[in-house]
Formats: sequence, structure tokens, C-alpha cells
Amino acid sequence: MSNSFENYQKRKLISSYFSVVLSIGLVLFLLGILGMLVLNTKKMADHFKEQITISVFLKENAKEVEVDQLQKSLAMAKYTKTATYVSKEEAAEQHSEEIGENFIDFLGYNPLKNSIDVQLNADFVSPEQIEDIATEISKKNYVDEVSYDKPLVGLLSDNVKKISLWILVASAIFTFIAVLLINSSIRLSIYSKRFIIKTMQMVGATKIFIRRPFIWTNIKLGMLGAVLALLALGGVLVYLDKNFSELKLFQDSTILILLFVGVFVLGVLISLISTYFATQRFLNLRTDELYY
Repeated sequence: MSNSFENYQKRKLISSYFSVVLSIGLVLFLLGILGMLVLNTKKMADHFKEQITISVFLKENAKEVEVDQLQKSLAMAKYTKTATYVSKEEAAEQHSEEIGENFIDFLGYNPLKNSIDVQLNADFVSPEQIEDIATEISKKNYVDEVSYDKPLVGLLSDNVKKISLWILVASAIFTFIAVLLINSSIRLSIYSKRFIIKTMQMVGATKIFIRRPFIWTNIKLGMLGAVLALLALGGVLVYLDKNFSELKLFQDSTILILLFVGVFVLGVLISLISTYFATQRFLNLRTDELYY
């Protein structure tokens, strides 16, 4: 009978520990995903910004040396990521592939112009800066036209600002919820031992002595939950890097190390603080209040 009761208690204890570890791991995993999103917001925004292309169309009478000089000067400019010369023959071939037919045969001539496609560095992708760049390039007398998608640039800039703001707001809210969820799991775990806490207190044990094993146990559970969260987070990162390699998630190892260390430390700190206040609450209760 005694062994049966002890086995039941052990199973109940293991089940309690498992639920705490699982809840901590799940919350930290979601928090890690959000943290990864916050840390990579600029990188993702930069990726989309750098897809913006300025097309510099050249006049028919533009000399080869002038075109060569312009391409080199654009390539060396601080706002340029790449500057690629596209002949009108290459442009016609690309356009024919896109529409699925040779429009030159239909028209009888090639209406396209030689051009230089300039991809900008992300820091220079804003409506005002691109307009200034386009105006500067247009001053060349052998440049016929400078073209780019103005509505897209404006829309991209506005959306990046809005998304960044909402991600920060969501991060703050979710961090608060995460703390509450982990705190609730630990408090429920300690609640089941409230009579043990009060019994130890009644026989003369100090508050520090009573709190110490609870704090140490839940710190270990927090560590275990954090490790589970980091394993799951690592799996998500590998999947994303494999399917969206252009994001280059593993390129900046410092950010990843900070993220992983932050998740682990957060798991330990929340477990420590939650356990301290949960045990303190039951230590301060009167004996008759333990039943409510």
C-alpha cells in the first residue's frame, strides 16, 4: 500500500515537472521566434529594398567611352549595390522571353534603348533619396531618361515603418504574456506543495532554507525548458535558411548567439523570479488560508 502511494506521488511529481518544462519550452520557443523576427526585421526589409532597380536609359548617340565611364562611376557610388549595363539587344531578348513572342519580328525594329540597371543599397531606398539620385543622373547629356517604380518605393517605405512598429509592440505584449504563462505554471506547481511549505515553516525552518530547493528545482526546469525551446528554434532556423537562403540567417553569428543566450537566460530568470514570489506568497499565508 505504501509503495503504491509512493509510486503515485512520484508519477504526480513527474507529471507536474513535465507540464512545467513543456509550458516553459513552448513559451520560450514562441518568444525566440518573435525575437528572431525582431532581430531580422531590418535584414528582411533591406532585402526587399535592394530589389528596387533604377533604369538609366541612354541616348542613341551616347559614346561607348561615356557609357563606360557612367557605369563605372555608378558602380563606385556609395548608394549603389550593383550597376549592370544592358544592351538593347539583351533587353529585347529578355522582353521576348517574358511575353512569349518576338516583338521585333512584329514591329520590324527594336524600340528599346541601351540602359544601365542600378540596384541601390537599402539605406538609400526612400522616395526623397531616390528622387535626388535620379535627378543627379539625369543631368548627363547622354542620358535619355531615368526610370523607377515611384509608387512601389513609397509603399515599401511606409510599410517597412508600420511593420517595424507593430513588431515592437507585439514583442512587448508577447513578452508580458510569456512571463505570466511561465509564472502561472510555476505557481501551480508550488501550490500543490503549499502544505509541505507550511509544515517546514512550523517546525522552525527559515524562509531562505524553504525557498532554496524550490528555486533550484525550478531553475533546472527552466534550463531544461530553454534547451527544448532552443532545439526547436534551431530546427526552424535551419528550415528557413534552407528554403529562404536569400535571408542569410546564419550570416551574422553574433545575432544568433545573442538570441540563443537571451532565450536561455530569460528562461532561468523568469523561473527564478516566479519561484521566489510564489514561495513567498505561501510562506506568508496563515494555516487556515491554505485551504482556499
